[in-house]
Amino acid sequence: MRNFMKALVTGADGFIGSHLVESLLEHGYNVKAFTLYNSFNSWGWVDTLPKDKLNQIEIFSGDVRDPNGVYEAMKDVDQVFHLAALIAIPFSYHSPDSYVDTNIKGTLNVLQAARKLGTSRILITSTSEVYGTAKYVPIDENHPFQGQSPYSATKIGADRLAESFYRSFNLPISIVRPFNTYGPRQSARAVIPTIISQLLTGREEIKLGSLTPTRDFNYVKDTANGFIEIAKSNKTIGEEINIATQKEISIGELANEIISQINPKAKIVCEEARLRPEKSEVNRLLGSNEKIKKLTNWYPKYTFEQGIRETIDWIKDNMQYYKADIYNM
Repeated sequence: MRNFMKALVTGADGFIGSHLVESLLEHGYNVKAFTLYNSFNSWGWVDTLPKDKLNQIEIFSGDVRDPNGVYEAMKDVDQVFHLAALIAIPFSYHSPDSYVDTNIKGTLNVLQAARKLGTSRILITSTSEVYGTAKYVPIDENHPFQGQSPYSATKIGADRLAESFYRSFNLPISIVRPFNTYGPRQSARAVIPTIISQLLTGREEIKLGSLTPTRDFNYVKDTANGFIEIAKSNKTIGEEINIATQKEISIGELANEIISQINPKAKIVCEEARLRPEKSEVNRLLGSNEKIKKLTNWYPKYTFEQGIRETIDWIKDNMQYYKADIYNM
């Protein structure tokens, strides 16, 4: 049964956003995709969707930093999935102003517009990086916050703004907190595409940063499904909710798994330029998914091995999007 609810996805041109657009279409939503305006008329990853899907999507090109544009985009929608953000941690070290403008001010613009328009549901995208290095595991939603990079600090600020609008104005907000997401279309600034793209160029030395940190990796289709399940449940209003597998793997183990699938002869080289400052590195992330399972019907459908295989196959067919010979920030 199709529900014909209209959803706006900010950051629809990005990695997770483009997958969420596809998932919403499959669930019967009318979708408006908010993409970053640019003179190339590029809609990011939305451009690569099949024509039959593109024909079902309404495109709105704008900038979340602009309050009037955000208001215009949100005028006729029932639900807003706010994913637009700057997310690269190394870039946040030298350009923190842009992170404040996009991640905090952009979120404020969405919240203000939702308040004026009476939007029926708002999902604000957080990140597991707000927790910093785990003080206990699995990390549940009561774990303390720690701004270990300008990026994570701005996401903490955006989350707290969202909480304040729920508490102050009774806005129907959920804060969605995905742990590390991977899959087709992810840029090489993330570790999994970095490893895969280097291996697919035939390299025998794979350049990485620290190998000891652990991460809890979600396959992107599971993450997108998590957003939709959270939006479907009224129990999630006013809540902060992890999307996590509750399993962890170190970067070194991850690299060896991918190497074994592509080129078992390859070796890992630790490159100093890729290391985060010591106090900024998040050493352990292992998320609890008890809350999302309790409040929704979500569960991860993909194993890590399945997700990696689909990701390798996609990158293999799309190497033109990757600059494997440089350090991607």
